[in-house]
Amino acid sequence: MASDVTITRRAGLLGLGAAGLLARPGVLRAQGSVRLSLGHATAPGNPRSVAADHFAGLLRERSGGRIEVRVAGSAQLGDDLAMLTGLRTGTLDLSVNSQGPVSSVVPELAAYGLPFLFGTSEAAFRTIDGPVSAEVVRKLETVGLVSLGWWDNGIRHITNRRKPVGTPDDLRGMKIRTPADPATIDTFQALGAATQQINFNELYVALQQGVVDGQENPLANIYTGKLHEVNRFISLTGHKWECSPFVASRIAWGRLNDADRRLMREAAEEATALNRRLMQEADARLLAEYRANPAVAVNQADQAPFRAATVPVLDRWEQRPVGEFVKRLRAAAAMAA
Repeated sequence: MASDVTITRRAGLLGLGAAGLLARPGVLRAQGSVRLSLGHATAPGNPRSVAADHFAGLLRERSGGRIEVRVAGSAQLGDDLAMLTGLRTGTLDLSVNSQGPVSSVVPELAAYGLPFLFGTSEAAFRTIDGPVSAEVVRKLETVGLVSLGWWDNGIRHITNRRKPVGTPDDLRGMKIRTPADPATIDTFQALGAATQQINFNELYVALQQGVVDGQENPLANIYTGKLHEVNRFISLTGHKWECSPFVASRIAWGRLNDADRRLMREAAEEATALNRRLMQEADARLLAEYRANPAVAVNQADQAPFRAATVPVLDRWEQRPVGEFVKRLRAAAAMAA
C-alpha cells in the first residue's frame, strides 16, 4: 500500500531472534499505519522494560491503533552496540540503549558517568535536562540519532562473590566487570581493580563461572538480572550515576509526519518520567528486601576514600578532547547538587 509508512526493516543484521518481532512485508496494515521496532537489553520487570512497554501503549492508544511499536527486550535484537548500528543504518527504529555504547559515537556522553559527579538521581536529572545536554543532542543528530529522553539507569553499587567492599583497598586483586564505558573503566582502574568488559546478557554466567569476581550496577539491574544469586556481597558505594539514552533512528524519524513526531515526543516524555519514578521506587524497595535476605550480605561502603581515589579521573578527563564539555558539566552538576 503506497500510503503506508513502513518504518521497520528486516532484522537480519540484528540477530535471528528479531525476525518474528519486526514487521514483515505482507502483514495486513490499516491505511496510513506506522510500524516501529524498539529494542533494549533489559529483562522483563526492569524499569527500562516497563517504561518501554508503556511508551508503546501510549502511542497505540493516542493514535487509535494506527502507530504500533513492537518492543523487543532482553537483547533479542542484539546487544546495545548492535542495536546502535541498527539505528544508524535504518534496520532498527528506536532503542533505550546504554550510556557506554552510545558514547562510542558521541564521546561527551561518557562524561555523564564520571565518578561521584551526581550524588543523587534527582541532581543528575536537574543537570542533564538543562542546557548542558543541548550539545550532546546536536551531536547525536550528526551521527544519525534523535534524542527522545534521558532515562535513569541508576546510582550504581558493587557486588562480588568474595567479601564486602568497604574501601578501595578491598578491590585490589579483584576482577570487576564493567560495561564498555570509558568513565567506568577509568574509575575502577583508579580504584585498583582489574576490569573486563562483558555484555550484560552474558554477565550472570560470567559471575557464576568465576570469569570475573564482581560487577557494578544499580539495584534494579542487579535484581532483574538475578546477579545476587551469584554475587552475595552487595556494597553500597554509590560511585556513579548513569543514564539510558532513549534514541530514535534519524532515518525512521525522517519518515514520520509532524503530527506523529509530536505524539512520539509526548509519549517519550511520559515514559521517561515513568522510568525515573520506577527506578527510584525500585532502589528503596530492593534495598529493604536485600537487607532482609539472609542469603545476601549488604554493607555501606565508606565513600570518602572512593571519592579521593577517583578525583584524578575527573581531572584527567578535563585534559581530554572533551575536556571543555567536562568542565561545563562539572560546573552544572555542582550547581544542581
